[in-house]
Amino acid sequence: MRGSEVIEVALRVAKAFERLGIDYLVGGSVASSLHGLPRSTQDIDLVARLTLEHVDELVADLSPSFYVDADMIRDAILRGGCFNVIHLDSMFKVDVFVYTPDDLSREEMERRQTIEMAEHAGQTLSVASPEDVILQKLHWFQLGGRVSERQWLDALGVVKTTGARLDLDYMRLVAKKAGLGKILEELLWSVE
Repeated sequence: MRGSEVIEVALRVAKAFERLGIDYLVGGSVASSLHGLPRSTQDIDLVARLTLEHVDELVADLSPSFYVDADMIRDAILRGGCFNVIHLDSMFKVDVFVYTPDDLSREEMERRQTIEMAEHAGQTLSVASPEDVILQKLHWFQLGGRVSERQWLDALGVVKTTGARLDLDYMRLVAKKAGLGKILEELLWSVE
């Protein structure tokens, strides 16, 4: 799927969240592509502060264009997990992670940034900050046994592109709390 189509699908889901007053952010490879080096992706990752009260309206809003399973959404909310919706025209998958207030997620949601999508009539997306994209990529890299080259390269791309604008003090503080201090220093050292 082309990058423009990925953004269109992300915008469609984001607009549904916004209409319902749901805080959200785009993370994963879409966020790392927006802040770092663009690459193709198999899905869109979103984090959303969903409650059970949102489910019926969200399903009604998305169902004309997406495959949406209300029971899957309810289950994800109750267990603090994730669910997916599938865009019917493109068959592109959107993974929605229900917000849980752990250290990484809390900071990530509070620091999200609004980015204008110039190629899409100036529409905007709430996107994880570059620092939080890096920390999440390192978190998933570490959880995966440090074998996912994609996660590492995404984090590296954001560091190289964003450079001196990164808030290293913030990153080091959160990385230490999340047990990512050593791997963050390895990443930063590899750029120097």
